[in-house]
Amino acid sequence: MTAPPRTGSPEATAHSAYRKIFRRIVPVIMLMYLLAWLDRVNIGFAALTMNKDIGLSDTAFGLGAALFFVGYFIFEVPSNVIMEKVGARMWLARIMITWGLVSAATAFVVGEVSFYAVRILLGITEAGFFPGVLLYLTFWVPRALRGRITALFLMAAPLATAIGAPIASLILAHLDGFLGLKGWQVLFLAFGLPTALVGVAVFWLLPSKPADAKWLTADEKAFLHHQLALEQADTDKDAGHSTFSALKSPKVLALAFVFFGIASGSYLLNFFLPQVVASFKTTYGISLSVTQIGLISAIPFLCAALVMYFAARRSDRTQKRVVYVSGGTVIGAVALALSPFVGNPVLAIVLLSVTASCVYIALPLFWQLPPRFLTAASAAAGIALINSVGNLSGFVWPYATGALKATTGTFTVAFVLVAATMFIAAVAVIALDRSRKRQDNARPSREEPELETVARVDR
Repeated sequence: MTAPPRTGSPEATAHSAYRKIFRRIVPVIMLMYLLAWLDRVNIGFAALTMNKDIGLSDTAFGLGAALFFVGYFIFEVPSNVIMEKVGARMWLARIMITWGLVSAATAFVVGEVSFYAVRILLGITEAGFFPGVLLYLTFWVPRALRGRITALFLMAAPLATAIGAPIASLILAHLDGFLGLKGWQVLFLAFGLPTALVGVAVFWLLPSKPADAKWLTADEKAFLHHQLALEQADTDKDAGHSTFSALKSPKVLALAFVFFGIASGSYLLNFFLPQVVASFKTTYGISLSVTQIGLISAIPFLCAALVMYFAARRSDRTQKRVVYVSGGTVIGAVALALSPFVGNPVLAIVLLSVTASCVYIALPLFWQLPPRFLTAASAAAGIALINSVGNLSGFVWPYATGALKATTGTFTVAFVLVAATMFIAAVAVIALDRSRKRQDNARPSREEPELETVARVDR
């Protein structure tokens, strides 16, 4: 095991190293995820006019939105394993360039078949991005700091909707006919092409590991290597040492189900919230313009962006991951289940804002749980498996919601079913944590000084 740094104050070295990571790495990965979620948000807004233009029914749109996750699921684990072999910088750049180009190509779909095809291809090209970034963070920062950085990374998702919703609605309202294109076509091009360009820049901006970072001193590199080595030595070995053992681990599969439940609420809101707000016309007798729909749809995600970082920061200090994950998921589920039954549109948006906030509190802190069960050798495949299986919620619920909406004329049944799934996921994560506590001895106290150092990084 590598010895700790021998020169300078360890606390000063830690402070300096983490500051540099916050300044050099975090803004880049936030921008990357922001663009990823802008790509996912724009399909929900494009549906307001695209569905009619190319003849998509509610069911066909739901199926097309869901098919993204077919390619995503199949290629997720191989993509993450390849990234571990070729390096994060090259592979993450490749992912962004190809998904940006395919996203832009969505502007030229002409019917159901082409819509389905481009959605499957988009899933294939984006596969591995999210778990790849999570794996990338395990190369850079110890567990005590990772919750906060993961929250900053995931904060880009609600920010993407809060920013993208008004932008998308303005494009649809005011750029219809620009260069002979429909507004929804301009929308896909405006969000897809910049993503590909950022992918090119990522190759130069992200060192694969601390040892490759020219902006870290030798002491800082040694400190990070030492801290990560200590943490890895303390990792639970129940999931085994190999890729194969991670894929068959009951705990990994249980975590995948938990993520499925939490992500269900996220995908429901991201794909269908604009249409839910548009349905206020029939539900509450309120007629809204496309621009107003965009602005209202941004509210829940703006609330989520405001609260999620502070919850993650508090969780980093207390290390009570399961409390925040399970509590946030339960509260979000209750708010989601109640939202279709209130008789006031303002209260409905308030409840949906609670749901979005709680989901985005739970998501970044959930991702602090898998590394406790995975060794370095199994982390790439294990995290990818959890993400790919969990993201099947992005297939199940868009398709089911579209079909249920077509059958019942409302989103009520879908909302209640998703809420029930979230609640079961919260119970599962509590049970998993209790099982772990029964099996494990108390952890060594050597992490505590590190927590104090980390707590001061962003003051």
